[in-house]
Amino acid sequence: MPQDSITIKQPTMISFVKDLPNICSLAGLFSALIGIYNAILGNFSYAMIGILWAVLFDWTDGIIARKMKGRTEHQKAFGPQLDSLIDIISFAVFPAVFLLSYGQFNPLFLPGAFLIFAAGAIRLSYFNVFGMVDGKTYKGLALDNNVIILAFLFLFERFFSHLVFSLILYALLMIMMVFNLAPVKTPKFTGKWFYFLISYTVVLTSLFLIIK
Repeated sequence: MPQDSITIKQPTMISFVKDLPNICSLAGLFSALIGIYNAILGNFSYAMIGILWAVLFDWTDGIIARKMKGRTEHQKAFGPQLDSLIDIISFAVFPAVFLLSYGQFNPLFLPGAFLIFAAGAIRLSYFNVFGMVDGKTYKGLALDNNVIILAFLFLFERFFSHLVFSLILYALLMIMMVFNLAPVKTPKFTGKWFYFLISYTVVLTSLFLIIK
C-alpha cells in the first residue's frame, strides 16, 4: 500500500483538555481573564490578584509536565504550544490592557500598549524558535517577570497621585519591555523559587484584598 494512502489517526483537539498540565495552563488562562476583566473595570487590586495566580499556574504546568510519566508525544508537543499562546495573553495582553485602563484609555497610552503587545509577540516567537541559552538561562527578561514586578510596584500605588503613578507605570513597563528583548542573559527561576512564588502569590493576594 502506498505510504501516502495510509491515514495516521490524529487525536482530537478536545482530547488535550484531559491532560493535567493543560488543565493547569487553562486555569492560568482563566486567572488572566479575571485579571483583564478587572483591569478594564478599574478594579486594579483584583486585576493584580488574577495575574499573580496566572503566573503561579504558568509555573506549575511545566513542573507537572516534567514529572508526569506516560504522556504521549502528541501531548508533549501540544503543551508548549498552548502554554506559549496563553503566555501572550497573560504577560502581554494583560499589562497592555492594565496600562490603558489605568491611563483611563487616554490615546497617549496606546503607543505603550502596542509596544508591550509587539514585544511579547516577538519574544515568544523568538523563544519558540531558538529556546533558552541553556537549561538555566534565558536570553532577555522572561515575560512573567514583568507582572511579578508590576504587582509588587502596585502595592505602593496609594502613595502617589493617579497622574504620577500612571507615568511611573508607563515608564516601568517600557523599561521592562526593553529588557524583554535585550540580548542579555537572565536566570530561569526554578527549584526552590517555585515555593517562593507560592508564598509571594499568597502574601500579595492577601495584601491586595486588604488595600483594595
